[in-house]
Amino acid sequence: MQIVGYATEADDRRPALLVADDEVRREPLEPGDSLGYSLGERRCAGALDGTTHYDCQREDAPYCDQHTSTWVCARCTGTCLKDEMDCHDDHALYLAGFAPRTFKVGVTKEWRLQTRLREQGADRAVLLRTVESGRIAREIESQLAEEFTDRVRVPTKVSGLHREVDRSAWEATLSEFDPIETFDFDYGLDLDSAPVPETLASGEVRGVQGRVLVLERGGTTYAVDLRDLVGYEIHEEESERELQSSLAAF
Repeated sequence: MQIVGYATEADDRRPALLVADDEVRREPLEPGDSLGYSLGERRCAGALDGTTHYDCQREDAPYCDQHTSTWVCARCTGTCLKDEMDCHDDHALYLAGFAPRTFKVGVTKEWRLQTRLREQGADRAVLLRTVESGRIAREIESQLAEEFTDRVRVPTKVSGLHREVDRSAWEATLSEFDPIETFDFDYGLDLDSAPVPETLASGEVRGVQGRVLVLERGGTTYAVDLRDLVGYEIHEEESERELQSSLAAF
C-alpha cells in the first residue's frame, strides 16, 4: 500500500489519507480514530484519476518531474502567465490570521473563500474586498504583500497550534481596513502545548488543521504535515522507531 494523497476538511468531505492498494480508498482522520501504519520506502506517488491510481516507481518524492504540476496562477501578480486569461469570475481578497501573530494576504475565487481558508488552517480571517477578476485581485494582493506575507509555512503554523491569535495585534491590523465579513475557525484540537513535529502514521487522531494532522501517542502529541506522508509505502502495523517525546510525557 502507498499513501498517494490526502484530503483536508475543506474538500467537501472530512479529512482523510488517500491510500492506493489495487484501488484508491480513503483512510478517515476523524478525532478519536486510530492509525496503525509503519512507514516504508518513499517514492513518487504517481497520479490519480478518481479511484484509479497510476503507479510510478521513480525515486523522487512526493512526485517525480513527470507527475509534478505547477499552478501557474499561484505565481501571478496581475500579469497573466497563461496563453489566455481565464479568471474572469469574482475573486475575494482576504487577510488570514494564524496564531499567534502571523497575518497573510491572499486571493481566491469568491465562492470558495471559506474552503480556501480551511485548507490553509487559518484561525481567523476577514474578507477585505471582492473584485471582478483574478487579474485585479492579484494586482492588489501584490501591493499588500509589501506589508503582509503571502505565504505561511507549515512549521510556523505548527508552532501556534496550541495558541490563539493575538487579539490586540489582529485588531490593530484590521484598523487599516473596512472588512466586509469576518471568520473564526475552531478545529477542535484543544492543545495545552505545541505538538512535536514528526513524520508518522500511527497514533490516535486528535484532529486536522489545514494540512497538519495531530496525533497522540505515548502521552505525546505530534504534528504531521500530511504532504510529508505522500509517497510512503505503508504497512498495517504500528511503527516501532523511537520518537521524540514532549516534556508532558514524563
